Amino acid sequence: MEIWKVLILFFSAFLGGSAIFLVKSDKSQLLKLILSFSGAYLFAITVLHLIPDAYSGSDPQEIGIFILIGFLLQIFLEQFSEGVEHGHIHKHHETQVFPYGIMISLCLHAFLEGMPLAKDQHNALIFGISLHHIPAAFALASILVQNQFKKSNVIIYIAIFAIMAPLGFYVSNGLSNGTIGGIENYFNRIMGIVIGIFLHISTTILFESSVDHKVSKRKMIAVLCGIGIALIGYFSSGHSH
Repeated sequence: MEIWKVLILFFSAFLGGSAIFLVKSDKSQLLKLILSFSGAYLFAITVLHLIPDAYSGSDPQEIGIFILIGFLLQIFLEQFSEGVEHGHIHKHHETQVFPYGIMISLCLHAFLEGMPLAKDQHNALIFGISLHHIPAAFALASILVQNQFKKSNVIIYIAIFAIMAPLGFYVSNGLSNGTIGGIENYFNRIMGIVIGIFLHISTTILFESSVDHKVSKRKMIAVLCGIGIALIGYFSSGHSH
C-alpha cells in the first residue's frame, strides 16, 4: 500500500479543516470555486474511470443496482450531515452542542470513499477524493468553531474525519490482497455504491453552484479546469486498455 496516498488523503482533509484558523475574512467565493472545480473533477473521473472499470468486472448487470443504492445512501446521509460533504456551512447553536449526526455521517461517507482506492490504477481517484475533502473539512471545522468548541478539540475532530478515508483505503487494501478475506467477488459492488455517492455529490455541487441555472465565468473556468485535468489523466493513462 503506497504511503503517499495515505498522506495525501489525511493531510488534504486535515489542512483543509485547520485552515479555518487561518482564514480571517470571508472566503466563501474562493470555497465555491474550489467546490466547482472538485465537483467537475469528481464527475469526470466517475464517468471516465470508475463506471467503465466497475462494468468491466463480473456481473456487470448488478452494478446499476449498487449505483442506485449509493445514490440513495448519500441522500440518507445528508439528512444527518446537512450537506457538509459538499461544502455547506450552516449557522448552528450559539451554545456548545456537538453535531453527532454531521460527524458520524461524514466519517462514514469518507470511509466509503476510501474503499475503491485499493484498485485505483490511474491515481485519478486519490486526487478527486482529496480535493473533495478540503471544503468538506473546512465546513465541518467552521460548524465546530461556530458551536464554540476549543481549538484543540476542533483539531482532534478534524483529525478523526481526516483519518477515515485512509482507514477505508487500508481496509479495502487488506480485503483485496486477501489479508482480511477475498474482495474480488464484491469489490465492484462497493465500487458501484461509491459511484452512486460520487454522482450525487458532484451533480449537487454543480447544480447548487449556479444561481438561476446561470454560471459565472469564474465558475465555468473552474468547472472546465476540473474536467480538463481529468481528461488529461484519462488520455495519459492509456485509456485504450
